[in-house]
Amino acid sequence: MSESSANEPARCASAPCLLDSQDPVTVRPDQVLINGLARSFGLSPHAEDSAQRLRDLGRLFHQRRVAADCALEQHRRPWANVYLLQHGVMRLFREAPSGKHAIHHFFTEGALIWPVFGRSRTVRNTLCLSAVTACTLWQAEFQVFRDSIRQSGEGHWARFALALTEELAESATVREFQKQTLSARQRYHLLLQEYPDLVPRVPDNQLASWLGVVPATFSRLKKGR
Repeated sequence: MSESSANEPARCASAPCLLDSQDPVTVRPDQVLINGLARSFGLSPHAEDSAQRLRDLGRLFHQRRVAADCALEQHRRPWANVYLLQHGVMRLFREAPSGKHAIHHFFTEGALIWPVFGRSRTVRNTLCLSAVTACTLWQAEFQVFRDSIRQSGEGHWARFALALTEELAESATVREFQKQTLSARQRYHLLLQEYPDLVPRVPDNQLASWLGVVPATFSRLKKGR
């Protein structure tokens, strides 16, 4: 189930993945995965009626550790996998022919990441996914993951997919509204207030892209000028 031993301590695990664990250092890596899936599906890992379902899903995943800037999904290729992020930061973006990036979203610990748009599952895919920092993640083939959920009961996939798609769409539309109605300084202060954990972990040029400003402007905002 994991590239490492199931008895190895999950030393990089985070609170979102571990849920109510009192001792994150000694939680097994496979339990981190189960807790993360339980959170994403709104299930209890301890409830008898959902424990088997979570274990079945968990068997589809294997653990990976990737370096910063590792490309996981690329445009013009069908998005192939689903990821549960145990530790680290990942970014969802589009890349112009010039090489310029437009960053749409950052994912942090506990996020379940998959191709929410039908086009992304074809060669017409325009989205890219890469690691911002070194990451510990769990990976499964998307088609197998989706088929497993569909087979678990009628309507299960639709309910799961709708909830996460709406969450991502809401985040994207709010940020677009902010770009149209707030100044760069106001957007920068919102970044500090709403995403303080990203600032020390994400390179300034990527945060600038996310805010919709050039790096020089971001540097001035950071210095308070």
